[in-house]
Amino acid sequence: MAEQWVPLRDLPAEGREFSFSDPAFWDQAWREYRLHCSMGKEPLAAVLRVLPQDDGVYLEGRLTGTVIMPCDRCARPTEIVLDAPFQEFEPYPDDEGTDEDGDEPRIREKHGRFELDAGTLVWEQFVLALPFKPLCSETCKGLCPTCGADLNEGPCGCDEGGLDPRLAALRTLKLS
Repeated sequence: MAEQWVPLRDLPAEGREFSFSDPAFWDQAWREYRLHCSMGKEPLAAVLRVLPQDDGVYLEGRLTGTVIMPCDRCARPTEIVLDAPFQEFEPYPDDEGTDEDGDEPRIREKHGRFELDAGTLVWEQFVLALPFKPLCSETCKGLCPTCGADLNEGPCGCDEGGLDPRLAALRTLKLS
């Protein structure tokens, strides 16, 4: 993952703001996770505010921009608008190097100073902001399962009445 370690030393009480808008950050993560995305009209940007607490850091931010992904039904390139606020708390790791849930923490101690892996946090927020099924439109008809034609452009001419021969045994099934 595109790790971006941010030093947590000398954070003022009002916190500090960090910005992630470098296209290379997103491109690297998309390649690594084989996600078919590209930058849309509005470049992706994440603003992250880190506020120090006694036992960790409070994080609040917003992810905005557009990405182009294939439609889940017809595979056409589709622009997805993202505007996702987020809030999270990251505790300082314990002596074993895990957080209170036993997970690998996003905060590590290096040379006696704490660092936050903001890159992983921002990537996680990006994945959570993506729609479950990206669609070019709510009325997208998808592709013909027989010939693969885009049904949004009109009917393909395949026989719609044909039943799948693999399901022939179910036609004789009688329910009582």
